[in-house]
Amino acid sequence: MSGTEPGRDGGDTEPSFLSHLIELRERLLKAVAAILIILVGLLPFSDRLYHLIAEPLLQRLPHGSQMIAIEVASPFITPVKLAFVSAVFLAMPIVLYQLWRFVAPGLYRHEQRLAMPLLASSVVMFYLGCLFAYFLVLPRVFSFLIGVTPAGVAMMTDINRYLSFVLTLLFAFGISFEVPIVVLLLAALGWVTPEQLVRQRRYVILIVFVLAAIMTPPDVFSMLMLAIPMCLLYELGVLAARMFLRSSQAGVHSGDDGT
Repeated sequence: MSGTEPGRDGGDTEPSFLSHLIELRERLLKAVAAILIILVGLLPFSDRLYHLIAEPLLQRLPHGSQMIAIEVASPFITPVKLAFVSAVFLAMPIVLYQLWRFVAPGLYRHEQRLAMPLLASSVVMFYLGCLFAYFLVLPRVFSFLIGVTPAGVAMMTDINRYLSFVLTLLFAFGISFEVPIVVLLLAALGWVTPEQLVRQRRYVILIVFVLAAIMTPPDVFSMLMLAIPMCLLYELGVLAARMFLRSSQAGVHSGDDGT
């Protein structure tokens, strides 16, 4: 295929639709194989993994309290479910790499130079968001929830519901840390400008606090621990968008000058 931009990979003939399906299947099989291999390695340690994820609550339960399993199969199914989620979590760089290898031949070179750093950064930011939630947010959340437990009520959390609660919170913070990546991508695509992002800041802050109130437990501290980082990450995204657009304009001017 010939085009105005010589950076697009490929020759003069487009690959057939069938060849795309075959390559997509191979990429998916490699991604699934990576998840399964990690899952097999994690299964013998599934109980330890669950103890690790339950540690923020267990450390704050009153003396003599413990978690419970209200379903017959929960003591087996819940740690296995956590092992599977952990396998997907750990295999995500491999999964995204396979996705990248599938779509990269259809991108121009300047798109490839932009997409690969964004892809890698999105994985890192998601991991950072999960770590932030585990080490800083969960301890505060459980301290608050245990502190407001009425007198005479024993807090005995079901292991399956606890896992769902924690995974939801980790996922929420992981996604929230993608804010600068999304902002940079929107600016790179030309859908918004840094000036527009700055003008809409007040509305963004309002939306962030509303989302934080919905996604976190009903205490002010947890809401602030999600809302404040999201606002700071939004500002980081605006700064990154300014730097990216300046570098792009500098590259265009240098190209016009023949350098």
